[in-house]
Amino acid sequence: MYRQCRSRGYATAVDVLMDIGVLQKDKYEDWRFGRIPYLERVCMVNLGKLSTVRHQMRVYAQKAGLKPSFCCYKQWGTKKKGGQGHKPVIPLRFSKSGNPEIERWYATHFVDTKRVAELKAAKQEPQTDPDAEQV
Repeated sequence: MYRQCRSRGYATAVDVLMDIGVLQKDKYEDWRFGRIPYLERVCMVNLGKLSTVRHQMRVYAQKAGLKPSFCCYKQWGTKKKGGQGHKPVIPLRFSKSGNPEIERWYATHFVDTKRVAELKAAKQEPQTDPDAEQV
């Protein structure tokens, strides 16, 4: 979580699971495209360990002063029907049980508001090349 927050200002459960080797990137993508019914199915540890990971994320977020932010995960690759209107929104499931609280914690991103402000400020500073010649 620390590394994710430093690099982009927030941490997500799915990225933590990939970082610790519990979830393979290709399996995550299969889930996002709707080829897997729920994310827990392709995690390489049991539900107890997944619960522990989620709990430790919440503990870390609280100690680090991270702000929880719910994110709705939608299926990738859906096509418009008939070529008109909006794409259908298909929500994704994280857990076999579908328990709303478990789903909410998987979908929660933890935001480091100070780091986000730093990253935005750094992005807006004019990029100077120290090797460029001054005219």
